Amino acid sequence: MLQRFVNGESIAHRVRACYPFVRVQTSTVARADSRLSYGFVAGPGTFETTLTRPDLFAAYYLEQFKLLVRNHNVSIEVGTSTQPIPVHFSLADNDHIEGSLTAERRLLMRDQFDLPDLGAMDDGIANGTHEPLPGEPHPLALFTAPRVDYSLHRLRHYTGTAPEHFQNFVLFTNYQFYIDEFIKLGHQAMADPAGEYDAFVEPGNAVTRRRGLAPLTGDELGNAPPRLPQMPAYHLVRPDSAGISMVNIGVGPANAKTITDHIAVLRPHAWLMLGHCAGLRNTQQLGDYVLAHGYVREDHVLDEDLPLWVPIPPLAEVQLALEQAVADVTQLSGYELKRVMRTGTVASTDNRNWELLPSRNVPTTPERRFSQSRAVALDMESATIAANGFRFRVPYGTLLCVSDKPLHGEIKLPGMANHFYRERVDQHLRIGMRAIDLLRKERAGSLHSRKLRSFAEVAFQ
Repeated sequence: MLQRFVNGESIAHRVRACYPFVRVQTSTVARADSRLSYGFVAGPGTFETTLTRPDLFAAYYLEQFKLLVRNHNVSIEVGTSTQPIPVHFSLADNDHIEGSLTAERRLLMRDQFDLPDLGAMDDGIANGTHEPLPGEPHPLALFTAPRVDYSLHRLRHYTGTAPEHFQNFVLFTNYQFYIDEFIKLGHQAMADPAGEYDAFVEPGNAVTRRRGLAPLTGDELGNAPPRLPQMPAYHLVRPDSAGISMVNIGVGPANAKTITDHIAVLRPHAWLMLGHCAGLRNTQQLGDYVLAHGYVREDHVLDEDLPLWVPIPPLAEVQLALEQAVADVTQLSGYELKRVMRTGTVASTDNRNWELLPSRNVPTTPERRFSQSRAVALDMESATIAANGFRFRVPYGTLLCVSDKPLHGEIKLPGMANHFYRERVDQHLRIGMRAIDLLRKERAGSLHSRKLRSFAEVAFQ
């Protein structure tokens, strides 16, 4: 029908298709194991969610279904919901129909097909503000199918790569230097015929297969884009999807929120922030590492979704993996490790030039607030990424590297900065990748901590 419409044919009736749904019903609060962090419903009642893209989420859905059956000994009902599938979300990756339509024909689409409805894809479930109407099922997952589809399309736009390439462990950075190093390591991995990664994917879905592996159908469609997207992503792909995706989010909390809003629908096992920061203590040296165990949120982009009174706790499994990774890569341990790494509070601000704010005759200053919070480092993204990890139940962690000390006269100047970046980026990136190696060995149920779950939590991970 859609192709006929694009070809200019008249369609006599409205065309509609609806998402499938999955539903479970329980009559008891009992569950198999109180140590579980997901895979069970909160109590008696009916629980339901819409589903999308079984080609992408088949393994994830199957795991959630198995856990529900095992933990509640209930049947799973599958059917067709009343939630329409927007026509744009039904298109294949390489289908672009609107460019060939006139303005009048595009307007006519609203009469013939369902278009995306933002009212069907808000984050009320994740934010803990969703209240089912009387007789309405409780949610079974954090995201409805339209919300998932919306983010999948946004990921293509922002990162220049298809969602299929994203892996279960994600590194974020705010500097291209890290991406340059990741690209180099990615191509080195592809040259190793015995390596653990099958492919390296770059923006434009440009796929490089590991030496000795034949190209797969669709690889030929990838091409480097004429210009990089806003937040380019790169992927070291493993057959079990437990590889590494790395995204250059650029500068600022708005970008950090945007990309994590969308990657969250892929339900990764962890995301980590690797970036540079301002050291706030005189005892720190340029190149020292900061392992965040708390956050001061002056980024403001999540204030409406996650109130400032909500604490963002450190996650033991991630903290231990990052600390061990620093020790493994630097070959330092115990007391000596304190020479190059400090654990403490990281402050994130949305004002890059906070140093220029007036400091006389004002009730408070950033410097005073950072001191009162015991912050040891300052950046613009880490608190946002951690807070969105908490909000979306995605394990998170932050390891930053001190690149300047503005409170102590060591400001970031071009010559010094370029030399510093070349000296430290390789080691920092290898620490992040080593941390993922360690996290990969954790059980998923252990990594997805119970600390991230609310009172009446959804069953899906």
